[in-house]
Amino acid sequence: MKRHTASRAGMALVALLVATCPQLAAAATLDGATLSALWGVPFAGMLLSIAMFPLVAPAFWHHHFGKISAAWAAVFLVPFAVVFGADVAFGTFGHALFEEYVPFIVLLTSLYTVAGGICVRGNLHGSPRLNTGILALGTVLASIMGTTGAAMLLIRPLLRANDNRKHVVHVVVFFIFLVANAGGSLSPLGDPPLFLGFLNGVSFFWTTTHLALPMLFVCIVLLAIFFALDSYYFHRREESRSAFLDPTPDFAPFGLDGKINFVLLGVVIALVLMSGLWKPGIEFDLFGTHVALQNAVRDAALIVVTLVSLAVTPRAAREGNDFNWAPIEEVAKLFAGIFVTIAPVIVILRAGQDGAFAGIVHLVNDASGQPHDAMYFWATGILSSFLDNAPTYLVFFNLAGGNAQTLMTTGATTLAAISAGAVFMGANSYIGNAPNFMVKAIAESRGVRMPGFFAYVGWALVVLMPVFLVSTWLFF
Repeated sequence: MKRHTASRAGMALVALLVATCPQLAAAATLDGATLSALWGVPFAGMLLSIAMFPLVAPAFWHHHFGKISAAWAAVFLVPFAVVFGADVAFGTFGHALFEEYVPFIVLLTSLYTVAGGICVRGNLHGSPRLNTGILALGTVLASIMGTTGAAMLLIRPLLRANDNRKHVVHVVVFFIFLVANAGGSLSPLGDPPLFLGFLNGVSFFWTTTHLALPMLFVCIVLLAIFFALDSYYFHRREESRSAFLDPTPDFAPFGLDGKINFVLLGVVIALVLMSGLWKPGIEFDLFGTHVALQNAVRDAALIVVTLVSLAVTPRAAREGNDFNWAPIEEVAKLFAGIFVTIAPVIVILRAGQDGAFAGIVHLVNDASGQPHDAMYFWATGILSSFLDNAPTYLVFFNLAGGNAQTLMTTGATTLAAISAGAVFMGANSYIGNAPNFMVKAIAESRGVRMPGFFAYVGWALVVLMPVFLVSTWLFF
């Protein structure tokens, strides 16, 4: 059944490529200043669908979310082709597909597959100390193996450790806050926005030195809040009673299966580094989209790594993780719609004060045109919460000048504010960062009743916003 689901997802992607590739043409230059804010309606519809359907029609959404995502993409592309011409519309689609979506989903799939092949054997007991320790470990690993890799490695052992507890939702929510987001702020490997900065000239260790203090503050405070909350639930009477009903008792000694995937994880990291350091200056024109040789080599090699992981990982390791393709399939289908419908929003934002969203430009700069670091932090963060943090980072990176050397020196506090806003506030909603969706899907597959879209945002407002306000005062 799992193979059948995976093959259906793969066949759907291949069919999409085959159907669209012959029609793609070189895109004409599109001036964001000429676009109305109404072109953002399909993207808003995409977001509202993600927010509302699971609440009002969960069964329908579960079976048709891919079709809904494709429908919103069509609602944007068809009128866009009528107004601006097929070349511009299909060129926009090709850019979103080949330059953004394919590298994005290939990297996530490789990390998901490789990390999903590492199984932590044995049943830990989810005490506040153990849970806080796992969250702290994941926070550290997130900057080394990426938020996706760290999240996929640790979410299943964490869920298994707490499967005898009544209150588990807060454990998963804080896991998303820390491991799937804030923990990835110390290197370009940690989170896609920082990787985009690395590709645009930001030094590899710049984020390590300039985001270390904000990251430590945010993560230490969140870990302290979590420990206090988890301790409160742990010592409640109904929690003590449920502790005797453990569905996964100690049946095996603690250990690791699928260790070969640690080697493959190192290969993934090396490939990502290679694509940022090796600049042969060779590009391919793929239906109007310029694809750099190093990126094509990286993505092709990542696909090979994914297939090797599937071939060499012991079956027991994936079975122990209850590994299946549903989480990555959900991310792939939803983010396909997001990357297509977000295209006009990004173009309008790049037009700066000449675009329909000029108010944002005036928010982040003072009257003399100088950057207001606190506003860059919040504007990048709030948009990252709902626009996906990788393209949002790139927009504000360019809005601040786009020159990496200048931003790393005289504009260091502005670049730090943009980077921190994109990474930290990707935790504000399920769609802010791709691992959020994966963790949610895995938790739900294990029987955890995760909060809906707005309920999760409520968690972020109550827990994260006060921490970010203090961070603004301290650092930006």
